[in-house]
Amino acid sequence: MQKREVNVLKNFWYACEFSSVITDKPKRVPLLSQQFVLYRNSQKQVVAFLDQCPHRGAALSNGWLENDCIRCPYHGWKYQADGTCIEIPANQPGVPISKKARLITYPVQEKYGFVWLFWGDLPQRECPPLPSFPEVKDPTLRSVQFEFKWNAHYTRLVENSIDPAHSAFVHANSFGSGMTQQPQLPEYEANLEDWGGSSLIHLKQHIPKGIFWKYTHRKNHSEIKTIRSFYMPNIIYSNFERFITFVVHVPIDEHTTISKFIQFRSFLTQPSGRTHGISETPAG
Repeated sequence: MQKREVNVLKNFWYACEFSSVITDKPKRVPLLSQQFVLYRNSQKQVVAFLDQCPHRGAALSNGWLENDCIRCPYHGWKYQADGTCIEIPANQPGVPISKKARLITYPVQEKYGFVWLFWGDLPQRECPPLPSFPEVKDPTLRSVQFEFKWNAHYTRLVENSIDPAHSAFVHANSFGSGMTQQPQLPEYEANLEDWGGSSLIHLKQHIPKGIFWKYTHRKNHSEIKTIRSFYMPNIIYSNFERFITFVVHVPIDEHTTISKFIQFRSFLTQPSGRTHGISETPAG
């Protein structure tokens, strides 16, 4: 059965994994209805291939690294970081290696605690840039990384992330606490950019209550300022004054999305370690 590609905008950088997860052990990373293999070389640079040996289709993520090359676990073919095969153990000495024996490689970059992969066909210099996220360099902030898996197309998660109207109902016991009695949204500012946009909402008359707002709301302030931003194709930024979230909704396939979060806070800044799948690390 032919695999159906996920409906996405192709010529964008897609965050595919947390940087901290990629090591010198090859790792399979699902993205865009495909399987990629990522690893980190001795210079700490990330290398990305399609997770398929062109010889017999074995998963390279089950292989291992040798001198910054990846070796296929099935027949031992050895590939350089540029995808060139430099060794076929079954060959007799002096037998040339076909130029077709090479891997499909993909450009990657690391930024904001994520590895970003470019799957498109534009030259990299023509690709839309990643948005600015200065908070990641703030040493006074505590960051938390976690993820959720959803049985939904990634666009539904993007829609949910920039929709403030559902908070009073779906999140009534957390950051929507105190909003059920006043679910009307005030007039807000909207700003459009080349590859995204943001909204600025001032909550004045009915400041929400609850443990979330106790920490995020600055004391003695008569209003709460919230910012929600969307950047193409799947990047969300939200700012609740002392609580900032950067999330990418990673399209796995037509029916699956993994939302990867990095949250920053200026309160409770002491690390609490790793609990329930949530990793706490210093910002930056």
